[in-house]
Amino acid sequence: MKQRILLVNKFYYRRGGAEGCVINLEQALRDRGYEVAVFSMDYPENIATPYADYFVPQVEFFKGLSGKVKAMLRTLGLDSLKARFNRLLDDFRPDVVHLHNVHSYLSPLVGELAHRRGIKVVWTLHDYKIACPAYSCLHRGQVCERCFHDKKQVLLTKCMKDSLPASLLAYLEALKWNPGRLTEFTDIFLCPSAFIRDKMISAGYPQEKMRVLCNFVGPEIEERYANIEFSETRQPYYCYVGRLSAEKGLNTLIEAASRLPYTLKIAGGGPLEDELKARAASCGNIEFVGSLPPAKVADLLSGARFSVVCSECYENNPLSAIESLCAGTPVVGARIGGIPELVEGKSGIIFKSGDADELTEAIEKAWHTPWPYREIMEEARRRFSADEHCAVLTDLYEGK
Repeated sequence: MKQRILLVNKFYYRRGGAEGCVINLEQALRDRGYEVAVFSMDYPENIATPYADYFVPQVEFFKGLSGKVKAMLRTLGLDSLKARFNRLLDDFRPDVVHLHNVHSYLSPLVGELAHRRGIKVVWTLHDYKIACPAYSCLHRGQVCERCFHDKKQVLLTKCMKDSLPASLLAYLEALKWNPGRLTEFTDIFLCPSAFIRDKMISAGYPQEKMRVLCNFVGPEIEERYANIEFSETRQPYYCYVGRLSAEKGLNTLIEAASRLPYTLKIAGGGPLEDELKARAASCGNIEFVGSLPPAKVADLLSGARFSVVCSECYENNPLSAIESLCAGTPVVGARIGGIPELVEGKSGIIFKSGDADELTEAIEKAWHTPWPYREIMEEARRRFSADEHCAVLTDLYEGK
């Protein structure tokens, strides 16, 4: 008899990468005969589900004093969350509780409640929250690990949204849900990259509880590329797809691209958009195509000679790289975070993050490389498939 799996995430709609992973995993598990329930926060954009009656009320951090108080009570597990989650445990009787993003809008208390009942707890680490109270390991745009061993640094630097109240809340949360307590109730920390595994170990989490399992692409991406006629002949451009923000390395990319004659297409929006357009205004080979719908992103990637993932932050398991490879498009990737783990062998070129000279050389080399596009596509679609992912995950669920 298949196990019952309870998936827990603070939002239950496609808000970001973590939410997409949860929704795709729910469907993949159901397709393989598992009974699956979900627990989340009530939110207007949530997907309809028979489990919505168990969801905890919405909290909003920046809606005045009452909002901050409600958020603090939720973070510390002092509101209705305990009663609602226990009721779901009573009614659904899961064999495994699989946590995803649970801080702030939910609480790690859900894992502790499950553990007290002898239920196996698996926790996928989509970000660095359990080591860095501000989630990102960034301080004013620079990589930072100061909070790994001294959580009060988040207060001293006001890293959480550059706000003292938000940083205080993050600090209190980190004190209550410290590494020792989180480790006690979590059976497996599931790491989408070896990089985040190593960072968690350096922050005090036990190596024996860490497992590495890359994310998989959902059916929406599979269908998107199945509807595009694959071509080994690529168009004369390379591309960037993602948020236009400082930590994504766009200034470095613009500097490198401006030195070369090849056409760069940049898709996405963000706080640096106007600044980047101004910097590139004198370059006739840099084109900003705006934020594109998924189908247009697929067209852009499928036609490109290669894509660039030029981040200057600790990317965990970036979907932009995975989707590019599934299009058969190699990646020029920064040597930071989990990016190098995705770009293996014939699938791309790695350069030093933040180094415009190395990026220029990598783009030049990539432009003149005869890439095996179909081979890259076939390998990526196997490697990042739901079948590959679920074969490992369900063994972990069952203790194999």
